[in-house]
Amino acid sequence: MLEQIITDFAKCRLLVIGDLIADEFVYGRIARISREAPVMILEYEKTQLLPGGAANAAANIAALGGKVTICGFLGKDRSGRALNLSLKQLGVVCKLVTVPGYVTPTKTRILAGSAHSTRQQVIRIDREPKATPGFEFLDRLRSEVAATVNTVDAVVVSDYNYGAIGDDVVTLLRDVDRRVPVLVDSRHRLKLFAGVTAATPNHAELEELLKREVFSEEEVVCAGKQLREELGLKALLLTRGSEGMSLFLPDGSATKFDAVGSLDPVDVTGAGDTVMAAFALAIAAGATFKDAANIANHAGGIVVMKRATATVTQAELLESVRRECRWR
Repeated sequence: MLEQIITDFAKCRLLVIGDLIADEFVYGRIARISREAPVMILEYEKTQLLPGGAANAAANIAALGGKVTICGFLGKDRSGRALNLSLKQLGVVCKLVTVPGYVTPTKTRILAGSAHSTRQQVIRIDREPKATPGFEFLDRLRSEVAATVNTVDAVVVSDYNYGAIGDDVVTLLRDVDRRVPVLVDSRHRLKLFAGVTAATPNHAELEELLKREVFSEEEVVCAGKQLREELGLKALLLTRGSEGMSLFLPDGSATKFDAVGSLDPVDVTGAGDTVMAAFALAIAAGATFKDAANIANHAGGIVVMKRATATVTQAELLESVRRECRWR
């Protein structure tokens, strides 16, 4: 059953709306300690710039075999140009609005190590837009979304609070939800999307939204049910790191999915985007929420074992699902 759903990803058309982020990784070998200050001097090796945020969600949908269009903002800067090129090379249809003076959100991670060791992150430098794009650009983005939503099987909202999702887009999405599923991953603003089909917060976001700490399994179940009901969602998929995931549905059920694979992740960068991509594709392919959550759990378990901002392929996901079936 799960295998057929994953195979059907190729028939699905998705729209991703949200904040595109450039995930930049700068690698260096530790050469010596500086005489100027007690810091490492790195011998530069390479720079890697990968799609992050909404761009990572779109990249994962493409890698999993789905057809995907992305709408969002880019700046007229190096990161914006690199993201646009990278997405097009992956087969993503780009309906992006370029905004003069807008800084494409860029997260630069410096990774260091000795000649024969794995490079580890030592610092991260964030470059962020100082202001939301003006009304003219927000209106252009809304027009791109409105022109596309009726041609897709599901909509993914990837909101990192950098300004791509304005009130007019939220209003449009509430109307769209009557025709196609709308699935939301939102940093700090999930309550704005009350009434959409589904959402995928992580544990920290759950605590932030409910304004209390959540520890035991009983507390997680109670909190998940409360948040789903408050937001009026058809499904809430809570991502919990090494604890796996929990799915909450309107019938009051709470289904726990144990983490797939190793409990010691190599790199969790962008894992939430991968989970959302697989979850949305499965829903678009006609899966139940439980089957979609199971598939998303496998995708998350695969991607956290890869370094940097990574994607999961359809072949990798099929193999993970088959492996689980063999173990039963």
